Amino acid sequence: MSISVGTYLPPWGTSQGRVLGYDEDALTMAVEAGRQVVDAGGMVTRVVFISRELPLLEGGNTAPLLAALRLPDTLEVVEQLGGAPATLDAILSANSGTLVIAVDAGSSAGAAAALVNGSSPLVLAGRAQRSLPQRTRHADGQSFRDDDPRLLRESGLRTSMSALDLPEKPLLIAGLSARDAAVWSSEPPPALPTLGASSPIFALAVLIDSARSGLVGAMEQATLSVAHFNAAGSTVKRHEPKAQKPAARKKAPGGDIKLSLAAYDRAFKSKVGWHAGKCTACGLLSTPPRYHCLGCGADDQWELAPLPRTGSIYTTTTVHVSVPSLESPYTLAVVECDGTDVRSLMHVTDVPPGQVTIGTHGRLVLRRVAIRTGVPDYGHAFSPDAVSVQEGGAA
Repeated sequence: MSISVGTYLPPWGTSQGRVLGYDEDALTMAVEAGRQVVDAGGMVTRVVFISRELPLLEGGNTAPLLAALRLPDTLEVVEQLGGAPATLDAILSANSGTLVIAVDAGSSAGAAAALVNGSSPLVLAGRAQRSLPQRTRHADGQSFRDDDPRLLRESGLRTSMSALDLPEKPLLIAGLSARDAAVWSSEPPPALPTLGASSPIFALAVLIDSARSGLVGAMEQATLSVAHFNAAGSTVKRHEPKAQKPAARKKAPGGDIKLSLAAYDRAFKSKVGWHAGKCTACGLLSTPPRYHCLGCGADDQWELAPLPRTGSIYTTTTVHVSVPSLESPYTLAVVECDGTDVRSLMHVTDVPPGQVTIGTHGRLVLRRVAIRTGVPDYGHAFSPDAVSVQEGGAA
C-alpha cells in the first residue's frame, strides 16, 4: 500500500511560479512527470490524465501520451477535465497499477504523477460537492471569473470545511494559496508550486519527503475532498530545475506549416516513442527507419527498437532567421545517442539559445516541435544535464 510520485516543473519563471516553455504544453509536461515513475519500474495497467488545459479536445491525447511513456497502446486512458479534488479522488479510487498524471499549464505551471502500488494509501475522510462557479469556461471559449477572495474564503472554503466536520485539521490543503490554507491547516503549510490539478500530488510529495501521515485536502472553488494519507513506503522523484528567466523570442508572420496526416502517421511511433528502425538481417539502426538497409542492402526487413534517452551533442548551431510558425532564435543540435551510432537533428530546450557546445551531455525529452494546422506536432528535443534532476527520499 504505497504510491510512487514524480514531479516536474518547467525551468522557466521565478520562485513564485513557473511558466510553460515555448515548446511545452500539458501533454509534454505529463510525459515529464510520468517518466519519473514509469522509468523507475512498476506495473502500469491504467492511466488517468487530468488537466483543464488538454491540448486536443477532439482527436485525443491518448496515443502520444502512451507512446512517449513507452506504455502499451492497449492500455485504458481516461482524459478528465478537472482540478485538485478530481486528482485526489482519482488516487482515492485507484486500483493497483493506476497511473494518475495531473497537469497545470496556466499561470503556475507544473505536473505530477502518482503510481498506485497495491491498494491506495488514501482513505476518504470527507467530501463536499458544492456549487460556487467563480470561474467558468464555455464551449465557445468565453470565460467568466470572479476574483473576490472573500467569497472564496467565506462561502467556499469555510462553508465546505464546516460541512465536513473533520475530527482534526488537515496537514495540507492543495488548491489554495499558502495564506488561505494556513487558516485551516494544523501547521504552517509550505507554498505548493501549483494550485490546480497537480497540487494534491505535490502535497503528497511534501508529506512523503517529511515522512508524515495524516489528513490532506484538495479544494477547488467550493468543492472539497479530504483523505487520510499513509506515507509509509512511498517514494518521490523530482525533476524541478532551478527557475530561470525565459529567453526573448519572436514569431515570424505567416500561417502555420500545413500538416500531412500521412507523414504524421508514418513517423509517429519512431518520433514520439523515440525508436529507431533496426534491420532484422544485420542489426543496423537508422532514424527515421529506412526501407532499404544501408548496411546489408536488405529491403523491408526492419523493426522498431527503443533508443536511449541520453546522448551528447555532435555539432550545434543557433538559428536567428525567422521561420513561419516557429519562434526564433533557437538552437539546433545533432545528438549522438549514448551507446549507439545513431545521430539525430533536434532542437535544444530548457536553456537559452546558444548556451550549449559540442560534447554537452543531456537527456532527450518530448517537446512540441510545432503546431501544424492546429495539431500539436511532437518530437524529441535535447535538454542539457545542467537542468538537474533531484531525488526525493522514501518514508
